[in-house]
Amino acid sequence: MRWLSPAIAIGLTIATGAVLFIASGHEPLHALYVFFVQPVKDIYGATELLVKATPLVLCAIGLAFGFKAGVWNIGAEGQLTLGAITGGGVALALYGQAHVFVLPLMLAAGIAGGMLWAAIPAFLKNRFGTNEILVSLMLTYVALLLLSYLVHGPWKDPEGFNFPQSRLFHDAALLPVLIEGTRLHAGAAAALAVVAAAWVLLSRTLIGYQIEVTGHAPGAAHYAGFSHQAVVWFVLLVSGGLAGLAGLFEAAGPMGQLVPAISPGYGFTAIIVAFLGRLHPFGILAAGLLMALSFLGGESAQMELAMPSAVTGVFQGLLLFYLLACDVLINYRINLEAA
Repeated sequence: MRWLSPAIAIGLTIATGAVLFIASGHEPLHALYVFFVQPVKDIYGATELLVKATPLVLCAIGLAFGFKAGVWNIGAEGQLTLGAITGGGVALALYGQAHVFVLPLMLAAGIAGGMLWAAIPAFLKNRFGTNEILVSLMLTYVALLLLSYLVHGPWKDPEGFNFPQSRLFHDAALLPVLIEGTRLHAGAAAALAVVAAAWVLLSRTLIGYQIEVTGHAPGAAHYAGFSHQAVVWFVLLVSGGLAGLAGLFEAAGPMGQLVPAISPGYGFTAIIVAFLGRLHPFGILAAGLLMALSFLGGESAQMELAMPSAVTGVFQGLLLFYLLACDVLINYRINLEAA
């Protein structure tokens, strides 16, 4: 039932979505087709699905490390933004340089930026017992404001007609495109490699065992000599590094520059992806593709059905609600007792 409940939640989400489409005056089967099938009916749509799934999967894999250990990093959106800032900063600093080391430096800077942002809640939690949920979440808004300041100020494109954006990255600072005529970039292949590496790390190594024990039985972990502080540092740095990598992939991939909004909420949606995938790397991969489809479906529904952009959030919220409801009803029995 642990693995069946996501399927039940998906089915209930589709059924509720059909009811909502009827209520808004649309034929339900056609509307569902527009939302779930039409966006991926050709090769370009299928590659767009992979493009949008890449940051979701990377962020969710990182979050899964923390959630398994009982460390609740809610700030992947901010860590993604910092990764885009630091990696994009390297691209702008080396603008015009066609050397092969430009992109590797950007990748390293993106990972380092995400890790730096995640190190703040890790330090505060270990040193002062601060709640990592609040710290990581609040740092998200600091990162977004920092990005806004940079693209409106010192990093604004001098030839950009006063639009709040950086100059376009040089070709050497862009990710290679895997399929000509699409936006599918090498970051998608890197995300698949991260999924495989995470599975090995979590299921076949000692650190993966420590994470599992620390999350499920902290007392047993302490008795076994596992350092809780070391686990906190490890999972938050991994989470932040992967989120930062996702941000760099967005900046150096589909966008090719820094803009005020690097992400439409990938870092927050990744929380749903992690739980929908049952914190398992391959489950997260499948869940990431599904949630990416919700972004594409929302855009398709806006164009074809004249629906508001909120339709994407409605479907994502329904899916999370039904997933949590299924888990509660699977683990607990409702007992109606007479007063």
